[in-house]
Amino acid sequence: MAKIEVASDYGREARAVLFEGDCREILAQIPDGEMQLVVTSPPYNLGKPYERRVDLDKYLVQQAEVIRECVRTLKPSGSICWQVGNYVDKGEIVPLDTALYPIFKGLNLHLRNRIIWYFEHGLHCSRRFSGRYETILWFTKSDEYVFNLDEVRVPQKYAQKKYSKGPKLGQYSSNPLGKNPGDIWIIPNVKHNHIEKTIHPCQFPVELIERLVLALTNEGDWALDPFIGVATTAVAAILHDRRAAGTEIVHDYLGIGRNRVRLASEGRLRIRPMGRPIYDPNLSSGEQNLSAKVDAVTLRLFDSRALSYQPSSGEGDEKSL
Repeated sequence: MAKIEVASDYGREARAVLFEGDCREILAQIPDGEMQLVVTSPPYNLGKPYERRVDLDKYLVQQAEVIRECVRTLKPSGSICWQVGNYVDKGEIVPLDTALYPIFKGLNLHLRNRIIWYFEHGLHCSRRFSGRYETILWFTKSDEYVFNLDEVRVPQKYAQKKYSKGPKLGQYSSNPLGKNPGDIWIIPNVKHNHIEKTIHPCQFPVELIERLVLALTNEGDWALDPFIGVATTAVAAILHDRRAAGTEIVHDYLGIGRNRVRLASEGRLRIRPMGRPIYDPNLSSGEQNLSAKVDAVTLRLFDSRALSYQPSSGEGDEKSL
């Protein structure tokens, strides 16, 4: 992959654009129907140093303004993915996805999935159960949208299982390309010991965005993140031959983001590979290695079967997913 230059203003010829300032300024530069994907994790209003705490009603008004502009930039076949957690006020939580849902529906978008991102680890609560997941609302602009399921299939649990009787006797009973990953995604969050960790307190793992980029865009398409932080969305896009645009108001984050994009374009950015097994502290190092080897064998089988796969005329119904 050739090194790319990171532009500071939007232009159709650019590969990556990272703009320092209010996201509404760069959104105004983007023509209607230009983006294939908008994916972001907006400030959650939880009182972190880089956020100005406002009340929930004002927060939703601000979000509505940005969402409206993002939708304007989407192609008819485009998708918008809004990743949020909970608003916490005096120990009581408000799930932000439910608060934001009416905004998207008011713009005539279609909710395709409410994805649960389960990250297993986090802060411990003393007066309620500890939060271990956040949500991704995936909306499309129309009923004719890009969805590349084969790009994000995961290995079957029983990849070698075959029919034991009937006309398909001896044939593999599962889809040789793998299975649909479903709407519960177990992906570690970026904590202090994560290989991708920077100074950002709420950093996306690259793997999370890679799955969305691969499924919802094609090569050469644009992915936009109006709250791009340290540019994880741009990294995921560049790694898979897409283009990326994003904005960030924190100067230090943007500097880190520019460097990460350059390193990604040169193949030198350290990231956690897609599909790597979750570390299990109950296993010894030898067992961890054995588990990784088993997964590698499964993936090789998965790949070899996929190479010879020819879809049947009935492929595509719910049972084959």
